[in-house]
Amino acid sequence: MLELKNISKAYPGVQALNQVSLHIQAGEIHAICGENGAGKSTLMNIIAGNIDPDDGELIWEGRPVRFDSFRAAADLGIAIVYQERSLVDELSVAENIYVEKPPLTSWGLIDFKQLWQQTLHLLQGLGLEDMAPQGMVSSLSPAQKQMVEIAKALAAQPKLLILDEPTSAIGEKETTVLFNILQKLKEDGVAIVYISHRMAEIFQIADRITVLKDGVGQGSFAASTLNPQQLIQLMVGRALPTSSFQTDAKNETCLEVDQISGPGFQEISFDIKRGEIFALAGLIGAGRTELALALFGDAPIRTGKLRLNGREVRFKNPSEAIAQGIAYVPEERKSVGVFLEHSITENVQAALLSKSFWLDASASIAATHFWEKLSIKTPSLQQKAGLLSGGNQQKVVLAKWLATQPSLLIIDEPTRGIDVGAKAEIYQILKDLTLQGLSILLISSELPEVLLLADRIGVMRRGRLLQVLNKDEASETLILSLAAGTHA
Repeated sequence: MLELKNISKAYPGVQALNQVSLHIQAGEIHAICGENGAGKSTLMNIIAGNIDPDDGELIWEGRPVRFDSFRAAADLGIAIVYQERSLVDELSVAENIYVEKPPLTSWGLIDFKQLWQQTLHLLQGLGLEDMAPQGMVSSLSPAQKQMVEIAKALAAQPKLLILDEPTSAIGEKETTVLFNILQKLKEDGVAIVYISHRMAEIFQIADRITVLKDGVGQGSFAASTLNPQQLIQLMVGRALPTSSFQTDAKNETCLEVDQISGPGFQEISFDIKRGEIFALAGLIGAGRTELALALFGDAPIRTGKLRLNGREVRFKNPSEAIAQGIAYVPEERKSVGVFLEHSITENVQAALLSKSFWLDASASIAATHFWEKLSIKTPSLQQKAGLLSGGNQQKVVLAKWLATQPSLLIIDEPTRGIDVGAKAEIYQILKDLTLQGLSILLISSELPEVLLLADRIGVMRRGRLLQVLNKDEASETLILSLAAGTHA
């Protein structure tokens, strides 16, 4: 269906792609793998018509093509679902899905009755019967928004569908629905390009795998001929150590949560020891993020008590929580975690402004300290955060909050959209922090990550904390059965 021959693309100081070639067949799921910065997104944007290559040739269904716009690629049947969402919050679900080609009346106006019906049929096929076509996108959760993005691409009935980290914001249920849809599209002859850092997903659904490293193709392989360790070796150029972390938890209690209730959670009780990683596991919508926001002062706690370092506290806003030693790394890194148009130094300084309106030389010293400590890969601290890879952006968000010298770090989905090499670095950073006595409340939908890092795991379902598991008794099967409500 599509062949790429010797594709190259350079930016000032960076060779994003260098003579990359691959072919994508109709009726296959073709995974593109590589670390952050390997050139995957540049390659996908060239296929989607957003970027013009400097050199090379694209051959679509046997004939050379050159896309001068996104529309030109879309008209041939190419659709893409980006990792960063492109929805308009002020429009309805249906208006977002059919924003390009809504059904029209004979007067040339949008036929809303037909629009609602088309959207309802599409949503039902995606297992989203509970989502109203007329509902505003602004009211949806991150997982629901991601499914709307996928629905938007499928509405175009593409011949070639590109998915960039499609499961990074959705849960097990939505992932199962998506994979069933991809298998059906594959059977119908649709070509699917799948980008993901999740090894288990790639080997579950991909027919072939192409690996990029530093903008250079490392080859294309039948998925059945590789194992995860071999794929990681091709991606990062080295074998990653298999980590087995020991607990750093002390006897002293950092945080006590006593029967608190608020929007999205009820009667929650647990404690976190100094130097402990306490994880919250559960399905999308279980109330984990709502609980975290309340602990950070960004949502009300209606009943119950909080004790931080032995003293009862109640926060009216995040500034009060920060002043008392709580930091929060949010789930949505690019939209609410990092200032993309500002430098690394300015990002690190941002959280310090919550403590003082004045920044002295110590703020710049802090930026330099964490640049070195967290190994942020950048030529300069004046580099805009938006130009960094996902893993390095996450390190900048961590640096910003560590500069406030917290006693409790709340971190929500710490490795979403991050490659395996950067994941290993983030894991080691978190364990180094607990060794220094920092307590961490971890929220993650990746169960291997939870089982690797956490000392104890609290499983949530429908706003309630069902059970707290010790590391040695926890397993993926037990956590999932509790989270899904199927455990006896």
